[in-house]
Amino acid sequence: MTTESNTGASAPWHVWVIGVLTLLFNAMGILSYMTTKLGMLAEMGMTPEQIAFMESYPAWSTAFWALGVWGAFAGSVLLLLRSRWAVHAMVVALIGLIGTTVAETVVMDVPAGLETPLPLKAAIWGITLALLVYARRMAQAGVLR
Repeated sequence: MTTESNTGASAPWHVWVIGVLTLLFNAMGILSYMTTKLGMLAEMGMTPEQIAFMESYPAWSTAFWALGVWGAFAGSVLLLLRSRWAVHAMVVALIGLIGTTVAETVVMDVPAGLETPLPLKAAIWGITLALLVYARRMAQAGVLR
């Protein structure tokens, strides 16, 4: 199953599968970010100490977090739209992920219960890097325009 474009190569079926699956995965990051920014952490079952920590994030760390989640989400949307800007969005996501990782592992003292589990960290890194490589390959193949 492919679709034709007037300005580029046909879109292989895997563009749609990867785009939708990563969009759903990246929506989890948006949900986490938005529940924090909208002050909905108590409703999510966090303790007052955990909420205080989340609200004390340094501005630069919050900025990297935003770049990471919104860049990844935009990358998935742009992949589905077959836009070459998906590559740029994924670079932004990677920059955000690097900054967030540095903040959480080197700078901040993350309390117990708020640490990102290692399997989730690995999945976030793996999916971000894989989507960046995939978007670059699709752009080089002329699938993204």
